[in-house]
Amino acid sequence: IGGTQTQQQQQQQGEKESLLNPKQSKAKQKKDKMKSLSLTLVTIVVGLTSSHAFVSNSKPGSFGTITANSRKSPMLFASTAVAATDEIVQMFEQTKKFFLAKLDENISQHLTSAGLSEEDEVFATKKDALYLPLAHFVTEYFNANQVSFSQRQNEESSPKATAERMHQAISYGMAHGMGSDIYKFGVSHQALRNGIPDDESNTNDYYAFGCDFFRCVMDLPNSVFTGTDHLGKALEQWKNGENVVFLSNHQSEADPQVVSAFLEQAGFGDVAAPNVYFVAGHKVTTDPLAIPFSMGRNLICIHSKKHINSGSKEEKSAKQRQNLQAMSKMLEMMRKGTIEDEQDQDKKYGCALWVAPSGGRDRRNVETNKVPIADFDSKTIDMFRLMGNKSKKPTHFYAMSMVSYDLCPPPDYVEAGVGETRNVRFTPVGVAISEELPNEGGVESRHTFAELAQERCQENYEKLLAAMQEPNNEE
Repeated sequence: IGGTQTQQQQQQQGEKESLLNPKQSKAKQKKDKMKSLSLTLVTIVVGLTSSHAFVSNSKPGSFGTITANSRKSPMLFASTAVAATDEIVQMFEQTKKFFLAKLDENISQHLTSAGLSEEDEVFATKKDALYLPLAHFVTEYFNANQVSFSQRQNEESSPKATAERMHQAISYGMAHGMGSDIYKFGVSHQALRNGIPDDESNTNDYYAFGCDFFRCVMDLPNSVFTGTDHLGKALEQWKNGENVVFLSNHQSEADPQVVSAFLEQAGFGDVAAPNVYFVAGHKVTTDPLAIPFSMGRNLICIHSKKHINSGSKEEKSAKQRQNLQAMSKMLEMMRKGTIEDEQDQDKKYGCALWVAPSGGRDRRNVETNKVPIADFDSKTIDMFRLMGNKSKKPTHFYAMSMVSYDLCPPPDYVEAGVGETRNVRFTPVGVAISEELPNEGGVESRHTFAELAQERCQENYEKLLAAMQEPNNEE
């Protein structure tokens, strides 16, 4: 984000230093980059703290009656159909207006420092390309937190906290998803809980960042989590060094954070939640805004069947090679285990994997406005069964059903590129775990196993929807 004249002079000095000590200079550039982003954050937060947006004479519980919200969504559950009082609306609008003004200013400074003049036509084009998607995301996130704050009056969704988290997300996206220093993922990735290796100035916990960002817009008291007894059995198997595979539908970019919330609510937040490996497509490792969230997750990085055939013949071959390397790495983890048992250093947990056999997110039916589960791909499930057999370790399969569409609704149609429009809603979420699926039979029964996995996922999905539509009388 645009720097001052003094920062530009420091950059020129840094370029001279790089000729003398390139290795030290690169580390210094990373440190200076994060320092610049931090200074911008301080500017925004100081401005917000001193603004009228945080001056309120209201006491907790004195915001008045909450009425029906007019924001429509395919799964708008009764428990979240709320709107804010005029006072809360004013607080959020003032804070959002200030935030967007600073964002606009910083993007203009960034383009100017890159040598563009505001009189140039390309200046307005580039500015719109940067500002408009971010402004939409900011507006959506503020609106979702406004509903959360109205209903729960939780400090985590206050205007100030909302602004701080959003700026953190944009700052991380700028630092790790744009420019010449984009974070590169391998075929597997381990969550960064204490900064980036070889960068002593960075001590960020990207897992906690992602969970905190989305947890505040999940209506957890009205969420539905079922099958915790099956979950307990699965995690006990995992703890005993065996492999566990959750075959799940997929609805939102925030699904990893939803899974973490489910594990936290079920009492498995300390060990299980941060250590599940997610099989991830190329978008979450290449999209500038998605990259920081992915940095906080354990990933097996592949190209899904929906996108592997896009591009040139050479690109397709490269994608296929990456998929083979990713499967090889996954097999190694299934054989050797993942994390050490704190009570027995000679013992390792198995590998806990989350995969969406459909190869992508469930999409809304534009005619019915419903969100059906996308069909599971039997070949994908066959591959994971094969990997389980090759690992020579017991491998257990469970169907996971997820209701998370409204949290961060995807586009109605599949897009091969990155940079999609981000929408955010304050909403309950739902997760259900089935009983263990019998992993029996060979080639002749592979379709039967895939059909059973889809059937269990569908059954629990419908039960979740029904339970979440019921009025909540806790208040």
